[in-house]
Amino acid sequence: MPDTSRLSVAITGGAGRVATAMRKVLSPQLHHVRIVDLVEPAELAENETFVRADLTSLDQATQAITGMDGVIHLAGIPSEKGLADMLQANVLGTSHLYEAARLAGVPRIVLGSSNHATGFYPRDVVVGPEAPMRPDSIYGLTKCWGELVAGLYYDKHGIRSLVVRIGNAQDMPRNPRSLEVWISPGDLTQLCLIGLTHPDIDVRTVFGVSAGGGSWWDNAEAGRLGYVPRDVVRDFAHPDSFVPVPPDANPVEEYFQGGFFCALDHDGTIRRR
Repeated sequence: MPDTSRLSVAITGGAGRVATAMRKVLSPQLHHVRIVDLVEPAELAENETFVRADLTSLDQATQAITGMDGVIHLAGIPSEKGLADMLQANVLGTSHLYEAARLAGVPRIVLGSSNHATGFYPRDVVVGPEAPMRPDSIYGLTKCWGELVAGLYYDKHGIRSLVVRIGNAQDMPRNPRSLEVWISPGDLTQLCLIGLTHPDIDVRTVFGVSAGGGSWWDNAEAGRLGYVPRDVVRDFAHPDSFVPVPPDANPVEEYFQGGFFCALDHDGTIRRR
């Protein structure tokens, strides 16, 4: 891994749960971390500063990331909400973040995407980065938008992006599905540092999962970029993760990779294509 001690990096959504856990590992490896959020974090490390900004404002987004060597973009609504809210936070916010990077001359972005961009693949199908997107929800659909924005801004403006389709970044695996998709703060940090420094990054897509998970995904691209997960999913798992799925579990939820997100508002007929 290249020396990252001189890098100044902004983290959007930096006061959120995922970023807060990751910062404990990430911030000591960087020169300066600028936390960009609407909410001030409870604690700041010595090399962290806070900037309050609303990414739905292009001016605020641009000011928030000016002078940074890169951005880790984790801001947005992380669950299923109404379309109007999702368009503002996830679609407009991400679009403004990329336009702000162009205006401010920020060369690299690590885009926090989601496994829900491909959640409607069955669990017996191995999905690679080049497979067509199959979002399982409005939330997943907004992540597809973000991935396409990343491609557009590389093709037009040369902004390099590592798209990380994060599996599950809860504090620990808490159900059987999470044993397949969970990623630790340390492993997510490793992927972010790859995205910020690797010379071969143009627009690359990888899956964010720790060791022992990820059998639904072809994550060879992450390996080619040097990703070697250090944490084993089962070592961190809550006992509930190992409880067998009950016979009356929702069949849609158990059939598709996206789980609960697939079952939301689903008519119950499982369609395979």
